[in-house]
Amino acid sequence: MLSVSKPILAPTSLTAMAIRLPPHAPTHYALPHRRTPPFRSIARAAPSPSTTSTAVSLPPSPKKVLVPIAMGTEEMEAVILAGVLRRAGADVTLASVEDGLEVEASYGTRIIADKSIAACADQEFDLVALPGGMPGSVRLRDNEILKRIMVRQAEEKRLYGAICAAPAVVLMPWGLHKGRKITCHPSFIGDLPTFRAVESNVQVSGELTTSRGPGTAFQFALSFVEQLFGPHAVEDVHSTLVCQNKLCTSLFCIMPFSRLDYFL
Repeated sequence: MLSVSKPILAPTSLTAMAIRLPPHAPTHYALPHRRTPPFRSIARAAPSPSTTSTAVSLPPSPKKVLVPIAMGTEEMEAVILAGVLRRAGADVTLASVEDGLEVEASYGTRIIADKSIAACADQEFDLVALPGGMPGSVRLRDNEILKRIMVRQAEEKRLYGAICAAPAVVLMPWGLHKGRKITCHPSFIGDLPTFRAVESNVQVSGELTTSRGPGTAFQFALSFVEQLFGPHAVEDVHSTLVCQNKLCTSLFCIMPFSRLDYFL
């Protein structure tokens, strides 16, 4: 007859094996302390000059051009100047010498200027070009702010120019023609100093460029494109003007009006 086996461990032995907590043991336990790694900045030290790569060059700022206008300005000359130079990439400002921005040109066309001439008084321009026309040239001549701008332009040897009546009516009274060969509209050629007057369509003399009238306005404007941007820019502008060839503007300017049917 089988007998009931005795338990391997007596109850008293379980009690003896029980884990004894130390007196006053805490009722909770903190996470083990971890050593915080030293702080590292994500910012990188500036490279030394010897390791600095070549800086990316910024594009050059556009050439700044001022075209003053007045009541009675020759509209073709003003608009062709502004339009051709803008096509070449110049930053052109049409500035009114009148009280308002809108002017009525010599043949009734209304032109709205970008700003007043007073707003341009302290600015620096790569070129200041005067359109002609009457009485617009007289009104340009009588504006003291414009006179100061032009005189400073000449003194600092930056480009300036005039077309049509403006060389005789504006530049001469201001003394900005001295020592230069100049041309102007045939109606005013007699007012120029005989030994300085020339009859070319466009005359470049140092920083001064002059021209004869509306029919030579494209040549006048393109001469500034070449002086400001180089001959390749003239080629580019020619293509946007849909010129048949390099001489088309010159042919138009020098051919007698009786022969204009040549182009028809």
